[in-house]
Order: sequence, then structure tokens, then C-alpha cells
Amino acid sequence: MYTEKVMDHFEHPRNVGEIENPSGMGTVGNVKCGDIMRIYLDIDDNQVIRDVKFKTFGCGAAVATSSMATELVKGKTVQEAMAVTNQAVMEALDGLPPVKVHCSLLAEEAIHAALWDYAQKNGIQIEGLSQPKSDISEHDEDEEY
Repeated sequence: MYTEKVMDHFEHPRNVGEIENPSGMGTVGNVKCGDIMRIYLDIDDNQVIRDVKFKTFGCGAAVATSSMATELVKGKTVQEAMAVTNQAVMEALDGLPPVKVHCSLLAEEAIHAALWDYAQKNGIQIEGLSQPKSDISEHDEDEEY
């Protein structure tokens, strides 16, 4: 069963679309379930995320976590966006069923992938950021999230 917030973000997703010439763009997927998430960031000279958009191919939970993740990073600095974890996304949605936790991992990794792209384009390092995986199913099956 999904929470009211998950259903709201699924039925009325925020920040859907693309940003032309984004400061950073990240695409991640999960080969096992088929979900694919792409996040676009528009970051200003002060490293503040002015705008964020997403496109997701996947289940309702994937759409909802994408939508919530964009809400959580919009207006934040790059470093603040780094602090948005899959746990933060799940908490903001009042939880996800255990079989859908991987959707929140996709959201976290998509943000990191977009930030990685931004850092690469600008020749900078972002504290705590390492090259993200493009396929989150590469995680060990037994790993706890």
C-alpha cells in the first residue's frame, strides 16, 4: 500500500520535463526492474540549484521518488543536494513498501549522477561525491538500504 504522499507525487508529479543545456544531467536505471530515471540540473554561479527537472520510465514509486527528489534539491546548494539520501526521499514520502525501496536509491543516484556531470563539465570536485553507478542493480542483493 502506498502513502498519500506517494500517490500525490505519482498522480501529480512536480518538475517533469527536460532542461535545455543543463548544468548537469544524470541517468540511472535498474536493469532488474526496468526503471530508468534522468535528472536535469540548472546550477547558478553560486552553486545553487535554480531549477531541476526529471524524466522517469518506471512504476508509480519511481515517478513519485523522482518528483520528491527534485523537490528536495530545488533551491539548495550543490553540497546540500549531496545530503539528499534515499532515506530522506522515503521519509519525505512517508515511506515506501520494502519492494520499492530501490526506487528511492534510483532517485539518490540520479541526483549524484547529475552532480557528477556538473562537476566534470566544470572541472571541480564536490566533497563526498564519487562516480555514480549507472545501474543500481549492481548493488549486492543482500545489501541493506
